[in-house]
Amino acid sequence: MRRTMLKSKIHRATLTGCFLEYEGSISIDADLLKAADILPGELVHVLNVNNGRRLVTYAIEAPAGSGTVMLNGPAARDGYQGDILVIITYAEYEADELSNYRAKVVKVDAQNRVKE
Repeated sequence: MRRTMLKSKIHRATLTGCFLEYEGSISIDADLLKAADILPGELVHVLNVNNGRRLVTYAIEAPAGSGTVMLNGPAARDGYQGDILVIITYAEYEADELSNYRAKVVKVDAQNRVKE
């Protein structure tokens, strides 16, 4: 049996902007993508702590070190600059893989830099 489990999350990122005139997605600083093992184009769930909304979109890479976490296209309607987000990915695992299972959790500061 395969189980869908939390793969990784970026915890409490600050939304740096919203850009309605884009096809869609969420732009995320390349350093955060790498730290959370999220690839450009990968499916992500975005939870907005401020308004309770949850949306499903895909990640696109923003410049490394920029601190960018920006909702684009229709998703831009689901938040305001300064909102706190949790960005989540999931993966499927076989039962025998779960004995060593551990999700990657990346905590960030107010500038969206990885906390050590």
